[in-house]
Amino acid sequence: MSRLLEWKEKLQSLYAGYSTYIDKGIRFVVAITSFLLISSNIGFMEKLAKPIISIVLAAVCAFLPMIVTVIVSAGLMLAHMFVLSEGIALITAGIIILMFIFYFRFTPKKAIILLLTPIAFAFKVPMLIPIAYGLAGTPVYIVPVICGTIVYFLIQFAKTFSTTITGASKGGMMTVVGTFSKQIFQSKELWAVIVAIAICLLIVYAIRRKSIDRSWEIAIVSGAVAYIIVMVVGSVALDVEVHYASLIIGSVISAVIGFGLELMLFSVDYARTEYLQFEDDEYYYYVKALPKVSVSAPEKQVKRINRRQETDTADNRSATGRLQLTGEADIDKIIEQELMKK
Repeated sequence: MSRLLEWKEKLQSLYAGYSTYIDKGIRFVVAITSFLLISSNIGFMEKLAKPIISIVLAAVCAFLPMIVTVIVSAGLMLAHMFVLSEGIALITAGIIILMFIFYFRFTPKKAIILLLTPIAFAFKVPMLIPIAYGLAGTPVYIVPVICGTIVYFLIQFAKTFSTTITGASKGGMMTVVGTFSKQIFQSKELWAVIVAIAICLLIVYAIRRKSIDRSWEIAIVSGAVAYIIVMVVGSVALDVEVHYASLIIGSVISAVIGFGLELMLFSVDYARTEYLQFEDDEYYYYVKALPKVSVSAPEKQVKRINRRQETDTADNRSATGRLQLTGEADIDKIIEQELMKK
């Protein structure tokens, strides 16, 4: 545990020293992942689907606010949808505008949640986002999480319908567009996932706000279990196709990452908990105080010998040498005198 805390302190020091570069690197990674996710699934416009375009756009977005990446992603989606079908592009544009209205109304500075949610779905860990932002956010973060979920399903619906739309005649195009709209708004899987995500985030937030010991850990486990339960109920009641293996594995991975977030954001020593009581003119206060746990990284100590010590040591060695030579000379004289006497 102490080693993990040492790594935490090192990471915090590293971020404090290079935060500007790290932030730009994170923006670049999130942007290029989002653009490649769009191009790999609905890359109907070949020029925009090239990886070099995604890299250039991500490099530009790295130096701009995160909301610019969201707008560029929406533009890429609409461009690819327009090549597929003008009607579907119009429906997608309407949904995106509606989501932007809710986003700018409730969480105008949380663009990264809109981008991370589809990425989490692509990596089969959709419950990671509600767990993370239930720990570090507020219930209003449900809005961008739901918007990101809808964006992911829009991409998947367009990918599924691409063959049907491409092969449809002009007379049957309106039927295809109507089917696409129906698939979006009446998708049982989409609504089941939205409900599961909302419940997961609310449970995590509610429990981690409690003053009980290990509240964050209980919140993480409860949120992951709640997501699994809601999806299983949706699978049984609504006949939604659920891959149970990926659901369980994704929940475990999300919980592990959640414990990592707890280490970074809420490292406390429950063994040294204190309960305080005080009052003022109007209220009595009962406070539970949890001391933070912090471990300073061990510093390397270099022992230096000063020049004076080195000089004294050399002088001592020279004096010892001279004494040895003097002693040898005296011995030679004594031997010589003895020989003369004989």
